[in-house]
Amino acid sequence: MAAPAAKQDGFHDCRDAWARTLEELAADNPDIVAVVNDSIGSSKLGGFQKKFPDRLVNVGIAEQTMVGVGAGLANGGKIPFVSAASCFLTGRALEQIKADIAYARFNVKLVGQSSGVAYGELGPTHHSIEDFAWLRPLDAITVVTPADAWETAEAVKWAAAHDGPVYLRLSRMPVPDLDIANRVFRPGKAEVVREGQDVTLIASGTTVHLAARAANALQAEGVSARVLNMATLNPLDEAALSAAASETGAIVTVEEANIRGGLGGAVAEFTAGHLPVPVERVGFPGFVVTGSVDWLFEHYGISETGIASAARRAIARKRP
Repeated sequence: MAAPAAKQDGFHDCRDAWARTLEELAADNPDIVAVVNDSIGSSKLGGFQKKFPDRLVNVGIAEQTMVGVGAGLANGGKIPFVSAASCFLTGRALEQIKADIAYARFNVKLVGQSSGVAYGELGPTHHSIEDFAWLRPLDAITVVTPADAWETAEAVKWAAAHDGPVYLRLSRMPVPDLDIANRVFRPGKAEVVREGQDVTLIASGTTVHLAARAANALQAEGVSARVLNMATLNPLDEAALSAAASETGAIVTVEEANIRGGLGGAVAEFTAGHLPVPVERVGFPGFVVTGSVDWLFEHYGISETGIASAARRAIARKRP
């Protein structure tokens, strides 16, 4: 079963957590402002606009200008959250993000909404699966993709307090809350969802709960799978990767992104240079065909069954 395209009981839209948290933070900090590209509705900023009408800048469908406005506001001492569909925010304004935000190290919070293939049938023009590959190499930008509503709220709080550029990647697809006790959001640190010894499943964003379900299925076969929530892609938790490689000897990455340049690429780069082990990458291999979200996840193996199959392949490739 893939991630649900429609809201179900027990599943939450992370954009609701983002909007609610931003409003709470703005009530206490007058320097927090929002900048959008005529996407107040899809960015869930209607409540923010009503409460703080003079602190929301709508530049219209002009993403390059939007990022420039954010840079200017940051240069003036404000804390701008620049929000738009991630395909347009990162694709259309990449030069401005690189030069005006990353190179200048301005305190801008980029919020990519409806990321991955959340737009489903609208096709490749609206899919956002290359954004990790574009932004991860910009070392000044912390890249975070929360796995659930709780982590989204914590990531927004952290981003507001952090002095430096941040990219928050949010989806419109509802996801369940992770069942983890005593959670603390720590950027740059992987979260252990489940312990295991035979293989490590490293997932991000909307795919983390699917990796956890795959681990449950593997357990029924006698396979012990460790599950890590790698919410931060830049910087990576290299200590957790080293432990995964040395202690389990096989890794599967799972992401709603292009495996070249995304989480899969990042993990493969690290293991190749430090502790070479079999790495199976679950995600999108290139441009994605058009279809519903549920169908796309199943078609590309981003599912409980697909992840479990990748784990078996990784284990079979282990060195004797």
